[in-house]
Amino acid sequence: MHSPASAAPPRLDRKAVGAVVLGNALEFYDFTIYAFFATSIGATFFPSDSPTDSLLASLALFGIGYVMRPVGGVLIGAFADRAGRKPAMLITIALMAVGMLMLAACPGTAVIGGWAQVIVIAGRLIQGLALGGEVGPSTAYLIEAAPARHRGFVASWQIASQGCAALFAGLFATVLTLILGDAAMAGWGWRLMFGLGLLVVPVGLVIRSHLPETAGEGHDPAAADSTAAVLGRLLCRHGRMLGLTFLVIAASTVSNAVGTNMPVYAGATLGLSEMAANAVPIALGLASVIFPLLGGWLADRFGRRPVMIWPRALILVLAVPAFLWMLGNPSAFSVYAVTFLLSALSSINAAAVIVGIPEALPRAVRSAGLSIVYALSVSIFGGSTNYVVNWLIAATGDRMAPAYYLAAFSLVGTVAALLLPETRGRDIHVDTATRG
Repeated sequence: MHSPASAAPPRLDRKAVGAVVLGNALEFYDFTIYAFFATSIGATFFPSDSPTDSLLASLALFGIGYVMRPVGGVLIGAFADRAGRKPAMLITIALMAVGMLMLAACPGTAVIGGWAQVIVIAGRLIQGLALGGEVGPSTAYLIEAAPARHRGFVASWQIASQGCAALFAGLFATVLTLILGDAAMAGWGWRLMFGLGLLVVPVGLVIRSHLPETAGEGHDPAAADSTAAVLGRLLCRHGRMLGLTFLVIAASTVSNAVGTNMPVYAGATLGLSEMAANAVPIALGLASVIFPLLGGWLADRFGRRPVMIWPRALILVLAVPAFLWMLGNPSAFSVYAVTFLLSALSSINAAAVIVGIPEALPRAVRSAGLSIVYALSVSIFGGSTNYVVNWLIAATGDRMAPAYYLAAFSLVGTVAALLLPETRGRDIHVDTATRG
């Protein structure tokens, strides 16, 4: 067990923050470039006479990773509570690199036959395992190493790094396409995009390996509880907290998914040009870089609960009128404006969530708790929302379906946030395993 003595948190400089949030950034970098080149990946590993079949197989390959996220959340999250945040973070970034390398370097089906599909599926499963276990340990590390008065702002870089990664991925893809041309990018250039992501992994590994541990003074991995004991304590003593947390994160996940679906909505539903639709992620990315940092600052100044509640409540109120305005004025401007507004509010909310949730959990189960609820939420709603909203539009003919879906989850998220405790100013450096 951890010593009850409170220890001064280790110094956390900008380089260390960058190394800690790198895993989360790699996830969204991978997500963005996979979306950009899903057709090319499908043609390489799942060739078919029907381009649609190849694309669907590629998207299924992407979705396979979601299956392993809860497993990673349980195993790696609990490992971080037993053995420390640092070893868990080293494992996750190494596994991410292995998964990306297997996809980037694997010969196509035309070269090695069905083994290509086996290799890339294994790579995505490994990557899903790593991503499921990344958020809990890294976020726990950030809030445990940050000064108490700046915990919200420091933790908000977890969210801002996602927007940075998406913007850089879009920029790299655009530049490489201009240099190589469409044919070369479709044939082999997409592999360079994964290679560029892999270049930062050694830097992250080196910096993470030199980070001090934050699991607590006197922490002894050999004497730590088993994974089963960590999970048992978490579920028995903090089940209500986990349930509320799951609902809050589910609302954030649905908001993010509706935002990433906007290019499809703009093109297929509103009839915008391909160029206008493809520029939507710029509005999404800009909001995702700027507003999490504002949300973290606000959470430090005014508390976690208010910043969880009012942005989510505003999304609940504005979702339907915003989509009505967009449908009544179908233009690039209206799509960009609505995307930017909803993404800004969701980003502010997410910054408070990412610091408030782990602060509310005892240190002995903090990493596992956040890992599990985050991985479950992203697996269930991150992988299904785009399909569900597009299916609803097709099945009902109602182009407002995404707004209703978003509003419904925002209502659930708002109510759940109202029931969560305020954690600003809480001492998280003592063993609070008995707190319920």
